[in-house]
Amino acid sequence: MSVTPEPSAELEAARQEAAERTADLQRVSAEYANYRKRVDRDREQVSASARERVLTELLPVLDDIDRADSHGDVTGAFKAVADKLLATAQRLGLQRFGAEGEPFDPALHEAVHFATSPAATEQSVAAVLRHGYRVGDRVVRVAVVAVVGPGDEPGADDAVAAQEVVDEDAVRAEASAAVEDVDQAAGGGDRPAAAGGSA
Repeated sequence: MSVTPEPSAELEAARQEAAERTADLQRVSAEYANYRKRVDRDREQVSASARERVLTELLPVLDDIDRADSHGDVTGAFKAVADKLLATAQRLGLQRFGAEGEPFDPALHEAVHFATSPAATEQSVAAVLRHGYRVGDRVVRVAVVAVVGPGDEPGADDAVAAQEVVDEDAVRAEASAAVEDVDQAAGGGDRPAAAGGSA
């Protein structure tokens, strides 16, 4: 009958040391993995922040292109350059918003003019004076708009109600003048409005 010898003290010490070293290696590996994730996350945040800053600086240029386009001045080679600039900005994550007829949202729109109309069923955008932009989910500039909302039918005895029918050209002209006044007060027409600013 054979007897298995008990492990020596040296062998037990070697096993314990190996277990400790394995635990140390696992801890260091986990710390390194967490460090790499943190560095990658920080790098992405810096890249997104830099991209957002560059796109925000381009907004006055895009506004100028919009104004020129509304006057029919964006043609030929200038149109090709303008289209490429807008396509590049969109590829980098810039999204334009603000369209006539969409519901008014104070988180996305800054109203510089309000009128009522018996035909209106809800507050909605009557005219877009300056488009809003977002980068990803973050709004970098609200849209400056004229808003129309529901109002009573004009009555013979109500002088205010008699003016409730909206003349879109008049709304657009008044609101454009208000935007220009705000831009001039802010130090020039080339600066984007602050996201929470008021006229």
